[in-house]
Amino acid sequence: MEFILNNFDNPKVNILLIKHFKELKSVSPEGSAHVLDIEGLKHQSIKFWSLWIDDELFGCGAIKFLDKEHGEFKSIRVNDNFRGKGLSKDIIKFLFYEAKKKNIKKISVETGSGNFFLPARKLFKSLGFKPCPPFAHYTDDPNSCYFDIKL
Repeated sequence: MEFILNNFDNPKVNILLIKHFKELKSVSPEGSAHVLDIEGLKHQSIKFWSLWIDDELFGCGAIKFLDKEHGEFKSIRVNDNFRGKGLSKDIIKFLFYEAKKKNIKKISVETGSGNFFLPARKLFKSLGFKPCPPFAHYTDDPNSCYFDIKL
């Protein structure tokens, strides 16, 4: 496995991120989609990685640094060709590792409350995330679920 930082110019990464953005916007009610586009992921508070097996992009993920000890996972996505193989856990474990290297003590995540997002909610719960109140800029929204975990 290879993890590449901020390679937004790679066409395979672009395609995956654009698909991710469009899909999440299409299944989220107006005002409740919190997915970042490529420009949003380039913000200085965010570290983004694409993850590769040999020369095949299997997924991506990012950490937004909310403060010196609190991070938020963003844009966790497994490429369609690799779904159902448990690789989303590998992405999150890698992001945990990177967060710990930066002395992050707590990770939060926002995901949707609809059926489309059920696999994401199950994944986060299976890794020890617990429901929490809205954090950072988020507010109470029936279309969102919030989770966090202490590292």
